[in-house]
Amino acid sequence: MMLSFFDQFMSPTFMGISLITLALTLPWILYPTPTSRWLNNRVLTLQGWFVNRFTQQLLLPLNVGGHKWAIMLTSLMLFLLTTNLLGLLPYTFTPTTQLSLNMGFAVPLWLATVIIGMRNQPTVALGHLLPEGTPVPLIPVLIIIETISLFIRPLALGVRLTANLTAGHLLIQLIATAVFVLLPMMPTVAILTATVLFLLTLLEVAVAMIQAYVFVLLLSLYLQENV
Repeated sequence: MMLSFFDQFMSPTFMGISLITLALTLPWILYPTPTSRWLNNRVLTLQGWFVNRFTQQLLLPLNVGGHKWAIMLTSLMLFLLTTNLLGLLPYTFTPTTQLSLNMGFAVPLWLATVIIGMRNQPTVALGHLLPEGTPVPLIPVLIIIETISLFIRPLALGVRLTANLTAGHLLIQLIATAVFVLLPMMPTVAILTATVLFLLTLLEVAVAMIQAYVFVLLLSLYLQENV
């Protein structure tokens, strides 16, 4: 039976139980929790330093009102980062290749930023729909365009993360299949292709980290406009 390359993006099941639940729970188990000791070990110290530095960089352009989102945005970053990287391991499943999961993150958080802006500063929030100094004949057209761009934001967030990870995983599988096919016939070409595969895997590690950061960074920029 010939399997499709896209079968890797289907949610796997074991004895009728969906394994996406395990994939979503595992990232939280991998990170050690800080202890009550005066001095932590090297792993906890490095983890705390990374979280603190990332939170400072993320919240640097935000007002004080946006600092309430620090725990949520940092936790989301760690979750997406770990999930994306775990999906590169063999015999694993990447939940963030599912558009429904990414939209489940993007839509509520984007909507929360919009609601905050409408509640705290409605004039400024509505002012983004019409740039200052717009000619009168263009006002209706610009309002429609800016409104559409506002509602496209969560879709862009979810589709960007899904498309980048899906394309990378699919390309890795295509090149890996080419290596196995070429190995008995043309070993030299297969070795060169395997080198390309190794470099592509390193690139996908970087993409997995960058896409998690971009997702959270764009959310922080949307929040910056509304606080």
